Amino acid sequence: MKKLVGFITSSLGGNNFTVDLTMAMKEAGVDTIELGIPFSDPVADGPVIEKASLIALESGFKLIDLFEVSSQIAPKIDTLWMGYMNPYFHYGVENFLQKAQEYNIQGSIIPDLPYEEAQQYKSLFKQYNQSLIDFIAPTTPKNRIEQIVKDSSKFIYLVAYAGITGSDKKEDLTTIIENIKQYTSTPVYIGFGVDQNSAYEKSRNVDGVIVGSAFVKHLIDDSLSNNEKISKITAIAQEIKEKINS
Repeated sequence: MKKLVGFITSSLGGNNFTVDLTMAMKEAGVDTIELGIPFSDPVADGPVIEKASLIALESGFKLIDLFEVSSQIAPKIDTLWMGYMNPYFHYGVENFLQKAQEYNIQGSIIPDLPYEEAQQYKSLFKQYNQSLIDFIAPTTPKNRIEQIVKDSSKFIYLVAYAGITGSDKKEDLTTIIENIKQYTSTPVYIGFGVDQNSAYEKSRNVDGVIVGSAFVKHLIDDSLSNNEKISKITAIAQEIKEKINS
């Protein structure tokens, strides 16, 4: 069974709404929640997720909100934090990891933390039973793939194309997937541009998909009530889960 990772922006619409949405997504087939930490300069994210972050920040998001949401959802569904290095650094990386362990978070996705710099934190992540998700891009050479994936855990985040999230680009990833699987048995999940229209094609030869903008675009739609947002997002999640396993 291929896995579905669903990204949502933490506390957008309020902490209680985030909890309700997460539980509904779980019922719709989402296996892992990627709980986004709002940040003012999300360099890897496209306009949809960037807007969601800014709305959350303007609404008063604080890290205590992330922790409150996490304390309610992480015991019930596999949960990761997705954030940029700045909040980790300013709060203190070890302090962040202590909180993660306390709330049963399974790991972090930090897109602006290069592989070489990440090595200084790997042992700290392991100390707190946290995975630090590794990224592979279509342009990553084979010798570097071997280096990156040798100590990978939970899953490899395969970026579907060079660029930002939410774009509709296509690249032939057959060779890069073969190269990854030559060096590791860690599952490979593909992200960037995955929605209900592209999920079936992009999920071929990988173990799961990561979906963000296709969900978040409904979170920032002011014409929808909270119940309507949940209905639309869960319908997309269910459709994607069915397609990747068809």
